[in-house]
Amino acid sequence: MSATRTRYAYLGPEGTFAETAVRSLPESGDADLVPVETVADAFAAVRDGSVGGAVVPFENSVEGSVNGTLDEFASGSPLHIAREMLVPVRLSLLARPGTELGSIRVVASHPHANAQCRHWLRAHLPEARVRSTPSTAEAAAAVAEGGDGTDAAVAAPANAERYGLVELASDIGDHHHAVTRFVMAVSPRPLPRPTGADRTTVVTLIADDHPGALLELLTEFAVRGVNLTRIESRPTGHGLGRYCFSIDCEGHIEEARVGDALAALHRFCEEVRFCGSYPRADGEAPRFRHGTADADFKAAAEWLDRARRGTV
Repeated sequence: MSATRTRYAYLGPEGTFAETAVRSLPESGDADLVPVETVADAFAAVRDGSVGGAVVPFENSVEGSVNGTLDEFASGSPLHIAREMLVPVRLSLLARPGTELGSIRVVASHPHANAQCRHWLRAHLPEARVRSTPSTAEAAAAVAEGGDGTDAAVAAPANAERYGLVELASDIGDHHHAVTRFVMAVSPRPLPRPTGADRTTVVTLIADDHPGALLELLTEFAVRGVNLTRIESRPTGHGLGRYCFSIDCEGHIEEARVGDALAALHRFCEEVRFCGSYPRADGEAPRFRHGTADADFKAAAEWLDRARRGTV
């Protein structure tokens, strides 16, 4: 009897950048890939056990974070990030064969893709209405199917062949080095060992709103030499002014400086939701400020122990 194949969900349909991300994983070759309609569907599939993990967009170098992904990590049963992938974003204007640029009245794509092409669209299709779809590939599929009034899609060029479309314009993004960061969300499991080039993600909820509350949170990282690579506030849904903070920092929770910082947050925050420590896709290692390496924490702990025993 053959072993059951692992199943990975990704934000579909086929042809999305999320599919590119999941196929970049070596283990995807031995897995069944399951496209889903929304980020919420992807998280739900992990939580109910129907898939072993889900690849979803986390942030874009031009448009910032994907709010739906941040909110899913902040609520519901906890999930961890097992790894991240970086996918360059190249966008084209796709349409049905025979379509001329001047005849386009409705363009569709994912909100982030539309935003990344806003200047090109304004310059070349000033009269066209731009509408949003759950993914770039779904926009291309809508154009191919016809019937909903969509004349063209902003999508990856590979979707032209996939959906029988033609590429009316290529490289239409306003930022030619745009990159989207994708993450693999999984149920909590033993963490990968530190690699020396890791990232840790947490969501924090400050216990009470008072002057300097955010500064206190940031100070716990700063005094330990932990660099933050991203921090964003998101509403909790429990009244105006109630926000949680989604944070990425350099390092692994098993490293003394990172673990110490998170433990400090746990003392005064209402909640600290750990979302995983995992290898950075860019392989960039942190720079340690003097006194913040693991060896420094170990030496300090040993000195404190001797001092408490009266031997220093």
